[in-house]
Amino acid sequence: MSQTNVVVIGGGYAGVIAANHLRLNPDVAVTLVNPRPEFVERIRLHQFVTGSDDAVVDYSHVLSADVRLLVDGAEFVDAAARTVMLTSGGTVGYDYLIYAVGSTGAALTVPGAAEFAHPISELEHGAPLRDAIAGTRKGEPVTVVGAGPTGIEMATELAEQGHAVTLVCGGVLGPYLHERGRRSVAKVMRALDVTVVDGPGAKVTEVRADSVRLADGRDLPSAVTIWTAGFGVPDLARRSGLATDEIGRLLTDETLTSLDDPFIVAAGDAAAPSDSPLRMSCQAAIPLGAQAANTVLSRIAGTEPAAIDQAFTGQCISLGRGAATIQLAHLDDRVLPLYVGGRVAATIKEAVCKGTVSFLAKEARTPGSYFWLKGGKRARRLAEAGVL
Repeated sequence: MSQTNVVVIGGGYAGVIAANHLRLNPDVAVTLVNPRPEFVERIRLHQFVTGSDDAVVDYSHVLSADVRLLVDGAEFVDAAARTVMLTSGGTVGYDYLIYAVGSTGAALTVPGAAEFAHPISELEHGAPLRDAIAGTRKGEPVTVVGAGPTGIEMATELAEQGHAVTLVCGGVLGPYLHERGRRSVAKVMRALDVTVVDGPGAKVTEVRADSVRLADGRDLPSAVTIWTAGFGVPDLARRSGLATDEIGRLLTDETLTSLDDPFIVAAGDAAAPSDSPLRMSCQAAIPLGAQAANTVLSRIAGTEPAAIDQAFTGQCISLGRGAATIQLAHLDDRVLPLYVGGRVAATIKEAVCKGTVSFLAKEARTPGSYFWLKGGKRARRLAEAGVL
């Protein structure tokens, strides 16, 4: 059998599991293109800022030795020529492409945010933010903008270290949480003396060097402002002329195959199957990566790829090193009125973080060993909504 070349763009959770899973077929040559030489644990970036973890893992631990790691950026996908143009100026050809570029922080469009706020969606953001925090004096206010999981984790991590933290919600604290889970988070925040600013006026309209202005006219002093509100995706697919959704995720069918090209398959945060993407998270990205690899393997074998099938269990949000809230959910990701809190939840969250890397490492050693929870009934829900 002749060799098939598969290029995976993106070395995050989805890209790494996809590259490892492709090794189920020894006649597939896999190249992983990633701009960094190390795997980044994005779910630990808040710990990188405070020094409790470096948030990186050597690729030799999580990536199969049979996968070629190409440390470079992807600038353009030439679908007609089946090549990827690289930042270095070179190109790499493919028979199949897995598009797993992940997500980034939302564009900083609020006046002053790009100049005065610190994002924390990439590893490169960590060191400048850590230095800025280290430069504050005791009691100087630190403002975290955005009350999703990233904002909550960042705020509590800093507060636990004794910083005076204000969390500006832009609306409600933990919008993806059930009210009971939200109360669990708020209780820990009160214990850590985090000031929570929520409600209809709690949207930042301007960031200044020493303050943030809210929609209701309030000015909050801020020695360091951290921006965690919203996510975006790299614009590689859009730049390459491929069909995307409104924020730039690659549009695919339910087998994760691009609507434009049967030789391009997407996975992770940058995939929009049926224009109905799953929640951005490593919980979704890793199963999507394995399923994207299965789609490619099916096409190579000449068989019909399966539609994606995966389920959710909930959300894990750390609240400093000593507590967490585990929000439980239905298999289709609708939240339940159930949660686990406190130190027990912190132990679970740490086990989840370690287990995520363990899944990747085991798949690198034994392709096909990874399995995921199924039964989210995605196809039925999309059909009922008129999408399928």
